[in-house]
Amino acid sequence: MKIICHPMQAFCHSSAVLPAAKVHCVKHGGCESSVASDFILVGLFSHSGSRQLLFSLVAVMFVIGLLGNTVLLFLICVDSWLHMPMCFLLSQLSLFDIGCPMVTIPKMAPDFLRGEGAISYGGCAAQIFFLTLMGVAEGILLVLMSHDRYVAVCQPLQYPVLMRCQVCLLMMGSSWVVGVLNASIQTSITLHFPYCASRIVDHFFCEVPVLLKLSCADTSAYEMALSTSGVLILMLPLSLIATSYGHMLQAVLSMRSEEARHKAVTTCSLHITVVELFYDAAVFMYMVPGAYHSPQQDNVVSLFYSLVTPTLNPLIYSLRNRKVWMALVKVLSRAGLRQMC
Repeated sequence: MKIICHPMQAFCHSSAVLPAAKVHCVKHGGCESSVASDFILVGLFSHSGSRQLLFSLVAVMFVIGLLGNTVLLFLICVDSWLHMPMCFLLSQLSLFDIGCPMVTIPKMAPDFLRGEGAISYGGCAAQIFFLTLMGVAEGILLVLMSHDRYVAVCQPLQYPVLMRCQVCLLMMGSSWVVGVLNASIQTSITLHFPYCASRIVDHFFCEVPVLLKLSCADTSAYEMALSTSGVLILMLPLSLIATSYGHMLQAVLSMRSEEARHKAVTTCSLHITVVELFYDAAVFMYMVPGAYHSPQQDNVVSLFYSLVTPTLNPLIYSLRNRKVWMALVKVLSRAGLRQMC
């Protein structure tokens, strides 16, 4: 959408009218600027030729992730054998992994089928808030889960004290509080900037780095603040996770049983892989300046922490967990017996 602004004349016009985008003119800094009540999401598949195939893959991944996380959350709630600190933290991870794709995919799917992508100002604000909340909270939760595993492996005798119920509740509450505070600040600052030029968001959901590219104000200071805060929000947690798993691997490699050592190394490697996917994608989006990556790259990278890792997490954290499988078998056997009766 091209907006032509004349400094000496009190008018503006657009060279194209986008569907569902409401545009009107207001005076802004000696020049008329276009202010729209809607943004236009270009979509995930706009730069690809195989749109139907990619849409099907995303839909299948969304369903698998939603079912996996829902089943895992249900098993942890109903089975008393899973009422332990690690599973309590895992239930919170499943909750975040259900919520994160639910913010984006249900909006993206009908937009793709209808061929339009209008999103209201309030809808855009909601996407930024909830995605930032769950993203930051999940990052902190991954640190706490790695700490739980570290205590279980390296300090097993102190585990009942260090990971008692009150500590777990404090961990869970801290991740939510930090997530809400960070999301509130980022949403309010991002949407405070004027968007007087194009309202076309070359992305499949509203996200802070992408919207900043559309602002007609100077956002360089805020972008620098985002990169700087990324050290605290992203790099510090990633360093703590690496330290915890480093100590665990050191303890695991000293085990006498080769089978136990192989199983522990495989499990840690899978956990580290998923954590790396989540954090590397977030670091690329929020710490690398927007001028150094294209909209196509933004879409692919955002897909990793908004859909791919939420789909992989229940598989990685439950496939090698014997207690989870036993709980699933128990629930299925009960359901079979009820049907027979």
